[in-house]
Amino acid sequence: MIRAIVTDIEGTTSDIRFVHNVLFPFARERLPALVAEQQHAEPVSGILADLRREIDQPHADTAALTKVLLGFMDEDRKSTALKALQGHIWREGYLSGAFTGHLYPDVPPALRAWKAQGIDLYVYSSGSVAAQKLLFGYSDAGDITALFSGYFDTRTGAKRDAGSYRAIAQALALRPEQILFLSDIHQELDAAREAGLHTLQLIRDDADPASQHPQVSRFDHIHPEQIL
Repeated sequence: MIRAIVTDIEGTTSDIRFVHNVLFPFARERLPALVAEQQHAEPVSGILADLRREIDQPHADTAALTKVLLGFMDEDRKSTALKALQGHIWREGYLSGAFTGHLYPDVPPALRAWKAQGIDLYVYSSGSVAAQKLLFGYSDAGDITALFSGYFDTRTGAKRDAGSYRAIAQALALRPEQILFLSDIHQELDAAREAGLHTLQLIRDDADPASQHPQVSRFDHIHPEQIL
């Protein structure tokens, strides 16, 4: 019996184009000035300290760190420091109404239905927990953060590492087979299945022929009560 559902965001609950065409450019445009202006203020000073440790350059100045951060963005590096800084910048955009967090229309009704069934809902994304809460708090469907019982990001571990999913199961105090993980990336699902979780792949466009996981195209095609 499924007791908890853990969902990815990009390509799963939300169109990946929102992230790449809206969020990433917004952060990139504002990042250099923000680092320069807020380097001595929290949370930016703490994030930069984390970045120095991450790249093992304890004396790097802001110009060097900005170059590293922009390079990480070009690579789509899953850097915890970069994700934290992006989330700080995106907060400005959400609060100002520059954009709202994209959700596929089938997502909020399904989440509410699962919550009503007594299933606990969680998020696991490479974006920081702060960024996750902003997307769902300022979403196209309004603030739906009350539906979620918790959030996980790369501080838990890499999304293609089975150990990350074991850590999530331990944090939820559930057996792995009581958890369903949703993602559009089959390598993430491979890791979750290796850890003992049930898996479903969200395919919003073309099918993934390399995947060994059940595939669905919409959240309302998911029936957790039928998963044993």
